[in-house]
Amino acid sequence: MKTTALIEYRLGHRATFIQNEWTVWGLPSAEDKSDQNTSADLPPAGKVIVPFSWWLEHRDTAEITRRTFHSEIAVWFAGTDDVLAHAAVIEKSSVWPLIAVHFPIFTDGRGYSTAALLRERLNWQGNILAIGDVLIDQLRQMSRVGFDQFSLRADQNQTLALKQFSLYSINLQHAWRDSRSQLIQAAKHDCLEDELQAA
Repeated sequence: MKTTALIEYRLGHRATFIQNEWTVWGLPSAEDKSDQNTSADLPPAGKVIVPFSWWLEHRDTAEITRRTFHSEIAVWFAGTDDVLAHAAVIEKSSVWPLIAVHFPIFTDGRGYSTAALLRERLNWQGNILAIGDVLIDQLRQMSRVGFDQFSLRADQNQTLALKQFSLYSINLQHAWRDSRSQLIQAAKHDCLEDELQAA
């Protein structure tokens, strides 16, 4: 499955549309109408995002090694994948151009944890792409836990989606993307000073 455009929101940059060069391979059949077969020896030609479990099984084959080295193979994690259990593999796999995280349904929050673990515990510095049931209402929260690329569900308004990242100028919590707003920190500092003076 391949969408024509992605939203990219990199650290220190504005959110923008970019051309999607990737095909996601091996999604559950209910989502993927292209009748892909992950039992096949190789994914299709071009830039392909394969299931992490499939990549683990086939990573040592000559063709997959070659395509990974040439940045033609990336991986996607399902909600059931335990990224910490594969920490050693992930930390050594800087050859992946990106990692995708699949949301089978928008109410499944496991993908947020996966992205946060990749950023905070495994120090993944590359792109993290949200795929699957990705809705406009999720974008800001996704961007704060570690996602910087987004493949929206087909029925979502892309123009409206782009505006989600500039809705708020004040953050009440620290996040991967940014710290708590200086305004909030200054207010907290002033309150502490008032308390000390009153003591």
